[in-house]
Amino acid sequence: MSHTLQDLTERLLNAAKKSGADDADAMAIQGQSLSINVRGGQLEQAERAEGIDIGLRVLIGQRQASVSASDINASTISEMAERAVAMANEAPIDPYIGLADCDAMAQSWDLAALEVSATTRDIAPASVLDTAQAAV
Repeated sequence: MSHTLQDLTERLLNAAKKSGADDADAMAIQGQSLSINVRGGQLEQAERAEGIDIGLRVLIGQRQASVSASDINASTISEMAERAVAMANEAPIDPYIGLADCDAMAQSWDLAALEVSATTRDIAPASVLDTAQAAV
């Protein structure tokens, strides 16, 4: 099964509708991190982490609820949607709640100006270690 970020958000939105949401929005974020700890000029610890996080907000009338997870299995997505709908049904009414109108959404943007990602895709651990040792 495909795990592109777009596919994941579409699966979340479909699950929300199937579970009874009037409207929904979803997000999927993929990230990586690399951490190198140096003590006394020597490598003390190296750690790398990768993951995908997903989130879903459902709206039922003027009520809303949000849920998130890092498990992208189909059963988790279905459970998230069911849980969010159940929570929204119990949430207080908010007369200001709703999705943004399409004409209020950004139509284009300069992603580079947002500086939301590193310019280097994969940094070699040896390079990070060299930088950390030079900073000591």
